[in-house]
Amino acid sequence: MGSNGNIDSGNRTALVLGATGGVGGEVARQLRDAGWTVRALQRNAADAVQQRDGITWLRGDAMQRADVMRAADGCSVIVHAVNPPGYRRWAELVLPMVDNTIAAALAQRATIVLPGTVYNFGPDAFPLLREDSPQHPQTRKGAIRVQMEERLQAASRQGARVLIVRAGDFFGPKLGNSWLSQGMLKPGQPVTAISNPADAGVGHQWAYLPDVARTMVELLGRRDSLAAFERFHLGGHWDATGRQIAEAVQRVVARRTGQTPRITRTPWWLLRLASPFVATLRELMEMRYLWQQPVRMANDRLVAVLGREPHTPLDTAVEETLRGIGCLPEPTPRALAME
Repeated sequence: MGSNGNIDSGNRTALVLGATGGVGGEVARQLRDAGWTVRALQRNAADAVQQRDGITWLRGDAMQRADVMRAADGCSVIVHAVNPPGYRRWAELVLPMVDNTIAAALAQRATIVLPGTVYNFGPDAFPLLREDSPQHPQTRKGAIRVQMEERLQAASRQGARVLIVRAGDFFGPKLGNSWLSQGMLKPGQPVTAISNPADAGVGHQWAYLPDVARTMVELLGRRDSLAAFERFHLGGHWDATGRQIAEAVQRVVARRTGQTPRITRTPWWLLRLASPFVATLRELMEMRYLWQQPVRMANDRLVAVLGREPHTPLDTAVEETLRGIGCLPEPTPRALAME
């Protein structure tokens, strides 16, 4: 049904904004594999419409409302997984993009899916975050995240539906911009050392991206029974000591190569010196507080709705990630046979 009527619950057509990125790409693939018809926007597409890997790619820009409205026509779901590249112009671009998504969702009476973060929260909500914990962020990015969610909640009162799935730091085989692949390891190179950003003994919240996407798809399958505005937290992988992810990398690399990489401390003093000149480092420094105190997410509500949380074992998730970012050799047929 087009933009003049309500989308029925049997409509399984979704638009994914940010499908060329790690989060959006994973959600698009998993929606496709679950039987959804998936559309995606791509700014530099050669043709107006392309069919690739079972996804319909449309030429368009998430910053252009007309492009988003046109792409969303007939969709019952819009996945808003788009962010400014390289953290550039964040404050200038993020809210206009979510406003475009909201306009399209209101026209279609569609459900907006937002991958959420812990940036919304400040120390008054730590150490255990629940969906309704107070949102008093201490960073610029966190303040913008709060505004995004406020605008989405307002849209849910006007006819759209909203599903926010908050998780810890993402890692995964096709996620380029993450702490694990950028701050702890060097993509495309064998792992000889792991730079660990956590203060000694400080726990940290992680989320394996394929599990996050699977959770979103499963929640969408139950969206008719959910309220118009819903938020869920993933338990993900809780690193209780601040070293468990690094130690998992050690185990996987040792098993695959026979060499055990060393774990080193992230040189925060060096990042601070360089941060005035590198935008990405400035953003990393702003988020350092998440490595200096434990911040964990409670997933009781998610488990109550789904019955359990999709969860890949840590070593399996780390191995797939390392292989995906080019840090592990592909296993030989003999090695596979021995497993």
